Amino acid sequence: MPVTLRVGIDVGGTFTDLVAVDTHTGDLTALKVATTPRAPELGVLEALDALFARHARRPVVEFLSHSTTIATNALLGQMHLELPHVAFVTTHGFRDVIEIGRQNRSEVYNLFVKRPHPLVAREDRIAVRERIDYRGDAIVPLDDAEIERVVGELRARGVVAVAIGLLHSYANDAHERRLADAIARALPNIAITRSSEIDPEYREYERFSTAIVNAALLPIVRRYVDRLADGLRQRRVDAPLYVMQSDGGMATARRAASRPASIIESGPASGVIAAASAGHTLGMRRLLSFDMGGTTAKAGTVLDGVVQVVGEFEAAGMTHGGRAVKGSGYPVRFPFVDLAEISAGGGTIAWIDGGGSLCVGPVSAGADPGPACYGRSERATVTDANVVLGRLNQTHLLGGTFPIDAHRSQRAIAKLAERLGMTPYETAAGIVEIVDAQMANILRIVTIERGLDPRDFTMIAFGGNGPLHACALAEELGIACVFVPRHPGLYSAHGLLVAELRARAVAPVLREAEQLDGGDLERLFARLEDDGRRTLREQGVAEDAISFTREYDARYRGQSFEIGLPHKPTIQALIAAFHERHRQRYGYAVSEETVEIVNARSTAIGTLPERVRRPVAACARTDAPAASRKLWLEGGFVKAPVYARDGVARGAAIDGPAFVEQYDACSYVPPGWSARDDGEYLRLERGSHAVR
Repeated sequence: MPVTLRVGIDVGGTFTDLVAVDTHTGDLTALKVATTPRAPELGVLEALDALFARHARRPVVEFLSHSTTIATNALLGQMHLELPHVAFVTTHGFRDVIEIGRQNRSEVYNLFVKRPHPLVAREDRIAVRERIDYRGDAIVPLDDAEIERVVGELRARGVVAVAIGLLHSYANDAHERRLADAIARALPNIAITRSSEIDPEYREYERFSTAIVNAALLPIVRRYVDRLADGLRQRRVDAPLYVMQSDGGMATARRAASRPASIIESGPASGVIAAASAGHTLGMRRLLSFDMGGTTAKAGTVLDGVVQVVGEFEAAGMTHGGRAVKGSGYPVRFPFVDLAEISAGGGTIAWIDGGGSLCVGPVSAGADPGPACYGRSERATVTDANVVLGRLNQTHLLGGTFPIDAHRSQRAIAKLAERLGMTPYETAAGIVEIVDAQMANILRIVTIERGLDPRDFTMIAFGGNGPLHACALAEELGIACVFVPRHPGLYSAHGLLVAELRARAVAPVLREAEQLDGGDLERLFARLEDDGRRTLREQGVAEDAISFTREYDARYRGQSFEIGLPHKPTIQALIAAFHERHRQRYGYAVSEETVEIVNARSTAIGTLPERVRRPVAACARTDAPAASRKLWLEGGFVKAPVYARDGVARGAAIDGPAFVEQYDACSYVPPGWSARDDGEYLRLERGSHAVR
């Protein structure tokens, strides 16, 4: 009987991670291969080849899901992912909306600040004479001559993708549909995006921008999916291919390729989904997800089992101190997991500025050339600092399969130390302290700046470097307990195996709440849920495995922003919930003000067949450390025990300072902390023998 596997593959900036679970035995296989940035599908296929090489008889892959950064990389201008020639068809008089944008500036005090370069050149924005008002009534009809003119201009320009964004098409999409149908008939090779289909909400700038971003990414993501599918066919992998979306739900590769704007934040989402699954298993209501890899560190929150999601973001925008800089990117109105992210990973480069101060980041050495200890660079990184301090293995990583050169780390750090007038060890400690301070800031952003107390949270630390730095961050924020999963360096890939399929639908309401009729809302949600049900059924989800959530976007009349609310049984309950949510977020509520319902949102959730849990490995376990090494600590060296994760006795307490090493990560137990392994999680708590 052949081995049957469920496989998740996460394409990161440095490594491509694979996790495979045997559906019969629950045995788990985890491995890493180097990412191929210019052709990310090759990393996915190489990881599969490495998986197959471990089996005498080729296993059967029954499920395959992956996350990808290809959409983000394309918008950031990565080589070999150049954006295609795109046109934009819009209502006469509105072709410059995408360039005018909003009043927010990414640099308020910079008189010469430059806005993001428009994805569609002005000469490729085609104005069409038509007009629909906000009620959906046609004021200026769209005639056939206008349609023919638009088709002719598109043909003459030789574009490969087109976005159609007409005024008020969220209220009536008839004109957009007619244009799209005519273009598809006349120019079948052009990729078409309708704004009314991709983002049927009011606010023209955001809707137009979302449609244009989607159109620009369509050819790139379709080619990527096609190349990946060809590679899978060559390897006789017939399993359906799923892709993680920005909101933490999955979709089939075909659907993701038709809506690439929904997968721009695909990569970071899967780790938070895994953390939410851990919270369900551990029975914990408030979790702080901390993911530190080779390039970036990311933080997110899970409240009452629900991953926190926001309704829009700016793709390819800048960040400052972990916060997104408004006005620096391209608005995309798709839900995505609420994360704070900073350029702080194992490959982040340390340097000295013009004033002689030690700095860390934001530039990363990435996968190639990587840290100095990889043997291809002379620049010191966070990983090199950890090697010099004895916090990482001095000879190898990845269970001995990835050799490193500690002497190169020492030389790279020594160059900085000489300029600073410090010892290499003091310099390395300074690098770690700086990067820890930067990462503590993103944890504050997703807790304190959201009105949440981090002391109420338990941290799930993962990524190749997360367990090495987690306790220092937890201590900084007053978090008492940290959990490190079984395979922290591949935890995002694990999230791909526990995620659900999601299909979100939205419809504008734009009415005062007290004027709404419950029956009207019920019919609106029934229509949205029919759309979601059909979408999931097309992706292979059984009818009895589909459930729905209902939400609203609401505001006080006259406000220019909305607050998301869960569905309530009555209009009055909904209004009361809005006042309370407004009070929680902004510190006040005005009960006399009129509440408007702007949008209704429905999420269809498709639950996949139950996963098999990994059994507890049967192997010899001991309280004794496997080795020891010198650790630089508070101005001198101490001897710290090193435990092999798979060899630690269940329930045995490990007092810091100590290390727990495994294939994909190293967990650091600082002085004053204690750790225990229960087989699934390594639990770290403050205080000697603190874990009970």
